[in-house]
Amino acid sequence: MAIMLALYGGNPAVPSSMLDTAGAIEAGRRAFAASDWTKAYEQLASARAEAALGVDDLALLTRAAWVVGRIPECLDLSEDVFRGYVDEDRPSDAAMTALRLALGWFTRGDMSAASGWLGRARRILAERDDLASDPARGYLAYLDGLAALESTRLPDDGDLHRLAELAAALRDPALESLSLALSGLVALRTGDTTRGFALLDEAMLPVVAGRVPVEWAGDVYCTVIHICHELADFRRMSEWTSATERWCRPLASEAFYGGICRVHRLELRSARGEWEAIEEQLAAESERLLAFNGWVAGAGYYQLGEIRRMRGDGDAANAAYASARAVGVDPQPGAALLLLEAGQVEQAWAAAIAALEGRDRIARARLLRAGVEIGLAAGRVDEAEALCRELRAAAADYDSRGFAAWASHAEGMVAVARGRPAEALEPLADAAAAFRRGAQPYETASVLAWIARAHALAGSPELASRAHAEARDILNQLGVERPDDPDRAAATRPNATATATAARGDVSGIAPDIAPLTAREAEVLEQVARGASNRDVAAALFISEKTVGRHLANVYAKLGVGSRTAAAAWWRDRLHGSP
Repeated sequence: MAIMLALYGGNPAVPSSMLDTAGAIEAGRRAFAASDWTKAYEQLASARAEAALGVDDLALLTRAAWVVGRIPECLDLSEDVFRGYVDEDRPSDAAMTALRLALGWFTRGDMSAASGWLGRARRILAERDDLASDPARGYLAYLDGLAALESTRLPDDGDLHRLAELAAALRDPALESLSLALSGLVALRTGDTTRGFALLDEAMLPVVAGRVPVEWAGDVYCTVIHICHELADFRRMSEWTSATERWCRPLASEAFYGGICRVHRLELRSARGEWEAIEEQLAAESERLLAFNGWVAGAGYYQLGEIRRMRGDGDAANAAYASARAVGVDPQPGAALLLLEAGQVEQAWAAAIAALEGRDRIARARLLRAGVEIGLAAGRVDEAEALCRELRAAAADYDSRGFAAWASHAEGMVAVARGRPAEALEPLADAAAAFRRGAQPYETASVLAWIARAHALAGSPELASRAHAEARDILNQLGVERPDDPDRAAATRPNATATATAARGDVSGIAPDIAPLTAREAEVLEQVARGASNRDVAAALFISEKTVGRHLANVYAKLGVGSRTAAAAWWRDRLHGSP
């Protein structure tokens, strides 16, 4: 602005709009340098509305637009920046712009567009010998590595070495951070958890110091939080979410990084059972992130579905799972567990097995406990036990406390299904202790219900009643209709049905052969055969009347009968005339 006034000597003939535009550009540049992203965006956007910006100023506008959450606008303008750098024969800047576009599309979950821009950057760098040591090559190696990990492959060793060598040769803190982050992710994926987290912690040092461009710093933060969640390391996830929130505070309040942090924070609060307080907020944040980050929006919708499933609202859970699926996030294992709760055991097993296919070890580990539960419900005890062993091995290889707790829970479930209550109690107690330490009430209650079943099977009804009552109290506080969610996992076998009956404190005898019914359907039919109304059955089994009606409809279809009287008669026949 001062230069313009000096040149024109304050000549009133100079259009004020020209002076205003020049002043806005200068103000935008200063704001960008000071990381005042909102002001940088507003000033540069205002200048652009009056006159065309030079390519460098347009580049600043696009980067500010990214930080304040105007992602579609940023991507559109970045294509203009790319073409401008190509026209001016500035290959290094053009390649870097292509890489930022690849990062943007990758963040939104569009791998095809991201791959296309990666290809453009790669072509530009390959055509110029003078760019052999250009920093853009390091950013390319980082994104290539992330793309490999996303497709369940390990990055090419050449990419890792190239990135590390460039970071060292150029003494570039941003490349150093990206190199450490990528190496840390590879170490974690290959089971070297201690080294992996040490590398990630070190990668964050330049980020925290503000020495990494904001787009790439945000990507590193999100990557670290995501891997913590995948490994069920909720303590680290909480710590890095807090660190990211601190990093976000100087950014614009509407920055989409803040929305990502809020979804991660809500995931943690969900694990603590704060469902009533966060359900609406989780839905709103997930919807808001749809245009910005498809992965995190999908994760938010999945967690929303989990809250609704655990509270017994199957229709609403399915709607949330559908929203997750629409943005490319497979809503498993929740969707399979929802099928199980609806009595569709074979469909649930098929969904669980399909979900396990093509996953890497970490992704499989997150599905295995549900696979064990569903396998037991389907009477596939051997298959369930094999999944349990895989989960225990993953817990050991990845040194994951979360996986270890899940494995202990799974081992206890299998032991109960095998009719070995003494063998079940130790791992179940370990799992309950781990979930209590992690302040995860729903998980704690689920394990307590299995402990109750183990005690009942062992002939200790008082201990069973105590564990069952504690589980019921926890779930009542959470607003869950049923106190013993794990009862859905009872296999469709006579001994499994006896176990489920024992879990309710009824150890008077062995249940009849209930094939082809599931254990829960058998429980409902047993109550009906005793003369209970749907409301009575719902109260006795702590489920909704709607769920009772659904189970009875399945019973009628499986038995080929048309009334509760005929179904009750079938049950009494199995008891040889017993009432």
